[in-house]
Amino acid sequence: MSPLLDVQHLSVAFGEGPRAVTAVSDVSFQIAPGETLGLVGESGSGKSVTAFSVLRLLQPPGRVVGGQIFFEGRNLLALPESEMRKVRGARISLIFQEPMTALNPVMRVGDQIAEALSVHGIASGAEARAKAAELLDAVKIPEAVKRARDYPHQLSGGMRQRVMIAIALACRPPLIIADEPTTALDVTIQAQVLDLMRELKSRYNLALLLITHDFGVIAEMADRVAVMYKGQLVEQGGVRQILRQPEHDYTRALLAAVPGMKGY
Repeated sequence: MSPLLDVQHLSVAFGEGPRAVTAVSDVSFQIAPGETLGLVGESGSGKSVTAFSVLRLLQPPGRVVGGQIFFEGRNLLALPESEMRKVRGARISLIFQEPMTALNPVMRVGDQIAEALSVHGIASGAEARAKAAELLDAVKIPEAVKRARDYPHQLSGGMRQRVMIAIALACRPPLIIADEPTTALDVTIQAQVLDLMRELKSRYNLALLLITHDFGVIAEMADRVAVMYKGQLVEQGGVRQILRQPEHDYTRALLAAVPGMKGY
């Protein structure tokens, strides 16, 4: 089976000329349809830069300086921006780590989901609003029709993250990138959101690129794991294999920091 996403020798730099700083260096990984790859590493290791590179959302002075990113057989780095806009949201969705900054504070949450549907020509008007309520129901927000009329500040952190997941699911993309999706949540809500993501992934046969610094989340959610350190992938393989027999010192240090992870 061909990979859904195939990142080959990706390198990203910030700045120009001799002052340029390499943030991601020669990173390669693949994600198969329906698979979850956990990209794990501490803050500043290059995980989010890698994710934003896939979607071509890097802010200047960040730029891709090497490599190719194939998705559904097309090199995303070679697409015109008009084609790339059709990929974002419809074929690859992004769940941000902080929904309060990602959601529009002056727009009702149902309208924000409906907008995702109308932008990609899936539904508009009353049909889009009805689908928005269905999506809120799918992510287990109670009284979905009523909640669709709420603004983001009227919802709890966990509810806002569920709205983000609903927006990501709106166009039924085959790949979702989740950038630290539970970092801003307390432990109980974290577990609920991870359970929800696992259930939705199974129901819709989603592939998931799960970005996290938490090996506990990886152990629960991922099929394979890629460990990132100082902009490079230092180790990747099946989750059980890496949890039981990590080869790199950095992987061992990350695992040692997780309570109860020994003897997985």
